Amino acid sequence: MSKRTVYIICGPTATGKTALAIQLAQRLGTSVISADSRQCYKELNIGTAKPDEKELKQVRHYFIDEFAPTTEITAAAFEKLALSYLDTIFRTQDNAIVCGGTGLYIKALCEGLDEMPEVDAKVNEEVNKMYEEKGMEWLSACLKEEDPRFAQSGEMLNPARMLRALVFMRSNNESILLYHTGEKKQRNFGIIKIGLDLPRAALYDRINQRVDKMMEMGLLEEVKRLQPLQQHKNLHTVGYTELFDYLNGKCTLEEAVNKIKQNTRNYAKRQLTWFRKDADIIWFAADEDKLAEKILAIK
Repeated sequence: MSKRTVYIICGPTATGKTALAIQLAQRLGTSVISADSRQCYKELNIGTAKPDEKELKQVRHYFIDEFAPTTEITAAAFEKLALSYLDTIFRTQDNAIVCGGTGLYIKALCEGLDEMPEVDAKVNEEVNKMYEEKGMEWLSACLKEEDPRFAQSGEMLNPARMLRALVFMRSNNESILLYHTGEKKQRNFGIIKIGLDLPRAALYDRINQRVDKMMEMGLLEEVKRLQPLQQHKNLHTVGYTELFDYLNGKCTLEEAVNKIKQNTRNYAKRQLTWFRKDADIIWFAADEDKLAEKILAIK
């Protein structure tokens, strides 16, 4: 194994990944790369549980607040960016921390993504415009008709993946799943994957409390400022869509907050399902004592 090591801190939302990543980075004298598909966007702060100002000052963070909310960042783009961040870090340090709950981003960094044909920019623009006008029901129906393979086996609750699948099909007349070969790329650094988890009841309690805290911190005001962008797919994410519904008169504020909690719990379940498939992850209880020491003792 290369003496250069990347510690991956992953697991479901609300398990304390950010705090642990900062603690490890401080002990190793290195930086943190976020592996969160929403924290990279400016203005999406409270709802994405982005590290606060104090945390960002404690250690250098990459892939935080780097792009406008309307910029499209794919897993393939993240792979290239993260590898470039690691090149920078490894010029002066032998260790780096990657922290986040977006499983596909972590997979892209660790294993690489399959090479595949380009998509037509005009098709991409047209599909996204139609999606903004007609929403998930339209998108789901198109995939079921045009790419039944993806409709049956793909991520049919993830609008970003669904849009890419439809654009790919209309651009290349083939399902994007045909290009998922599963071949892993070789990396020039060692990888230690750490997963954080909690008993289901404790995790759900943390999620509920965090949503309440987000509301106290001003999540509704944040969402109001982003309302002009509500049709953009990057804003179709938990904590934002529910409050857009409230602001558009579709539900009460209490109903919206309860829906955020429910959808966040569901998201946590999906994250666990994804990460549990990775046999390389070493799991710890999120509330375990001396976590950093135990992780740094792993060889």
